[in-house]
Amino acid sequence: MTVPRVRWLVTGVVLLAAFLALGLAVDRQPLGLDQAVADALRGQDSRPAGRVAGVVTNVFGPVLPIVVGVALAALALRNRTHLPLCLKLAAVLILCRLTSTVFKPVFLRQRPRQYPDLSYPSGHVVSVASAALVVVLLAAWLAPRLVRKAAAVGAAATVLAAVCRVVLGVHWVTDTVGAVLAVLGVGLVSASALRLLPVPGRDGRSLDA
Repeated sequence: MTVPRVRWLVTGVVLLAAFLALGLAVDRQPLGLDQAVADALRGQDSRPAGRVAGVVTNVFGPVLPIVVGVALAALALRNRTHLPLCLKLAAVLILCRLTSTVFKPVFLRQRPRQYPDLSYPSGHVVSVASAALVVVLLAAWLAPRLVRKAAAVGAAATVLAAVCRVVLGVHWVTDTVGAVLAVLGVGLVSASALRLLPVPGRDGRSLDA
């Protein structure tokens, strides 16, 4: 295993550990920041800001990983040489998206207001962050000049999803932070294990190197 790959792997493990530590810290009661923001935004879900946030989360939510997955399938069908890359990216996408499903029952955190399902980490933010990470990885391999733009758009979409979920009162701030930590942690570990990181450079590394 190369040194750069080890660094990515270690970074992922550290981020995943931070996600778990944050979950344990907020499992029994919200942090002061969580409570202050929730109190300040209480009732916004039934007001114009909440209605707008509800519409936005219909787009920036669980639908995005599905869209990215379909795009990866279409890319692989269009150009079979991209099939190994697309399969590995699909694996990263699935593993990142599963962080919400797997860890919510671990922490059993309740929502700021009455709402079905558990709270930590935010499934909507996990979905958006997962899709964003895979798009950035795809760009890094096939269109390096677009990486910065993809990262900027992905980060903005993730923040927007987080803000909307907090405005709706269905997540604490730390639910959204934890979601990002989980996706980055699992994403970097899985991408390193699948040899998607580091991306090809001038030394001519290939996907199967």
